[in-house]
Amino acid sequence: MSSPAPVVFLFDVDNTLLDNDRVHDDLDRYIARVFGGDAAKAYWRTYEALRDELGYADYLGAIQLFRLKCGDQVRAQDVAAFMLDYDFSARLYPGALEAIAHLSRFGPCVVLSDGDVVLQPRKINVSGIADAVQGRVLIYVHKERMLDDVSRRHPAGHYVVVDDKLRVLDGMKRRWRERLTTVFVRQGHYADDPSAREQYPPAQIELAGIAQLCELDASDFLSVPEIGLGQGVNR
Repeated sequence: MSSPAPVVFLFDVDNTLLDNDRVHDDLDRYIARVFGGDAAKAYWRTYEALRDELGYADYLGAIQLFRLKCGDQVRAQDVAAFMLDYDFSARLYPGALEAIAHLSRFGPCVVLSDGDVVLQPRKINVSGIADAVQGRVLIYVHKERMLDDVSRRHPAGHYVVVDDKLRVLDGMKRRWRERLTTVFVRQGHYADDPSAREQYPPAQIELAGIAQLCELDASDFLSVPEIGLGQGVNR
């Protein structure tokens, strides 16, 4: 086991570093153009049902099931090719890689993502994110339940997690408590979800976009008040 780092930064991917809502929209338009609007709606119903079953987004698994329903199994293979050939680097949020580079000055940066074992790693590689974190990529089914494995692989005195979901941030904070600083990035379709605001406490730091990480210093993550003792910091 390597010696613990003073601080390790954990980055979510979808709608944190990369605009996954736009990927979703591009795939929706492609399916609608090839198969029609009703078929696109059928695909997304399949996708949502599979996500509820598995606990993570599985685009390729949903395509496999869609293939059996769409009436054209040969052309359905093109949908998988569309995703595997997709230029994910074009969907990085402005300043995403710069934010990783900036925080790398203070401690190791690690991708901590949910996802499947084919498309999610490809997304992280093609986008340039894997190179930015020097190959430190962890992909789980429910990442907030895998913190013992995270700490074993990347031991640290303190952790900072950057994510677009208050649910995930709260789950991790409950486990790691003062050992963790939570950073909520208001991007994507969870940015202004009123139900999440009502159900979960605020993050310790809240940012309007990922690029704002470049404005913070190491001390900003270590001196922020604990939620319950004070309010989170909005930027």
